[in-house]
Amino acid sequence: MTNKAMLSKFVILVVLAMTVGFLSTFIGMQQNQALAISIFLCSVMGTLFFWEFRLSFAFLGTSLLLLFKTIDLKNVIEFASLEIILFLVGMMILIGLLKESGFFAWLVTLLIRRKNLTGRQFVFSICFISSLLACAVDEVTSIIFMVAAILEICDYFEVDPIPFILTSILATNIGSAGTVLGNPIGILIATKSGLTFEDFILKAFPLMIVCIIALIGIILIFYRRQIKELDQKMKESADNEIFIKLISIPPEKRLRISLGIFGVTLLFIALHHRFEIILGLENNTILLIMPLISAALVMIWQWRKAREYVEKDVDWWTLLFFMMLFVQAGTLRYTGATDVFAARLVNWAGNNPFALVTSTLWISAIGSSILDNVVLVAGFIPVIQGFKDFGFSLPALWWALLFGGCLGGNITIIGSTANIVALGILEKEGLKKISFLRWFKIGLIVGVVTTSMVWLGLTVLPYYK
Repeated sequence: MTNKAMLSKFVILVVLAMTVGFLSTFIGMQQNQALAISIFLCSVMGTLFFWEFRLSFAFLGTSLLLLFKTIDLKNVIEFASLEIILFLVGMMILIGLLKESGFFAWLVTLLIRRKNLTGRQFVFSICFISSLLACAVDEVTSIIFMVAAILEICDYFEVDPIPFILTSILATNIGSAGTVLGNPIGILIATKSGLTFEDFILKAFPLMIVCIIALIGIILIFYRRQIKELDQKMKESADNEIFIKLISIPPEKRLRISLGIFGVTLLFIALHHRFEIILGLENNTILLIMPLISAALVMIWQWRKAREYVEKDVDWWTLLFFMMLFVQAGTLRYTGATDVFAARLVNWAGNNPFALVTSTLWISAIGSSILDNVVLVAGFIPVIQGFKDFGFSLPALWWALLFGGCLGGNITIIGSTANIVALGILEKEGLKKISFLRWFKIGLIVGVVTTSMVWLGLTVLPYYK
């Protein structure tokens, strides 16, 4: 990007933020509310226009909120959501151990390798492994290992890997909605709404599986020619012993210990609500501290590499960005700006819960197709919290925000972190770049179909009301 182009985007950014702030005063907002909106919008648009400088915009935005007395230091600390940041730190250290131990490569190859593999079975495997792996860890870690495995398999059979990598990315984004662990917005929504891991398993996971089944149907039709070609290549390889040996990775002692730590962590996270009731702890306490306990054990066990886990495996750049973003989103709630939006949305919906759920789902889905879903969800959460003042506290609103934020990421090439990470791997491998239009053709179909299915579930089934 040239200096002239950067300057033009920066001017547009400042003018847009100031215009929105000025216009917001005409819909009844006070000066501090308008300022909070302008600064938050500036950070969001700065992230969109200048991705490499997103942390700089986040730092500047939060500093300006303090400078203009829009928020105080006490509330900055509260809104930074340190409990979420610490949860993510613990999980990143644990995932660093799993990566180093070869867990993900072992898991993928264990599930994919089989004799007489067909093209359809390969698609089924990709979709379910990608989604379940995203549920267990996170979308970024999942897609890194899935892309590596798919490239290896497609290279062996000499077929175009792009359709199958796209399939894996789409499944990963869908799967990230299945549990609290799949996406940062999951833990963000859980802590702000009071939902537990069990709630996600009972409410979000079934909808996720339905969406995965729909994805498989779409992929089998959309990529039928490529699947047929892979099927023929697989049939030509009558004996796949060489292929099976190629991708076989036996579990070693260190991997088994890592699996034990990971398994115990998942068990306590899954049953955190039960343990909290038994021990008389505050809601989500076990959920938030269990990754820290596991990370502590990992650093004691591998004490020579403890600093390396913290410095290299923890994505401090992203976590600091999240903290500043949470502060700015919290300021919208603190100043009452989101209450004004909530009132407008309630009036527009005519006090109709059906319309509120519908608008929340589709606004978040469309918004997350062009913005990072964490940015969008962090800004939308205070609006949903504001609905309580008008007599609406529907659980379906939280599920609508979750699925909208995850499923909308499939629509465009920039809609999800997993998308960007996968494309970066392809470019690094020297493969042809996926064009925006090629992605959009399949992404729009999958995004609209799966979001529509979730919409039906949330609005028709009494289970979600």
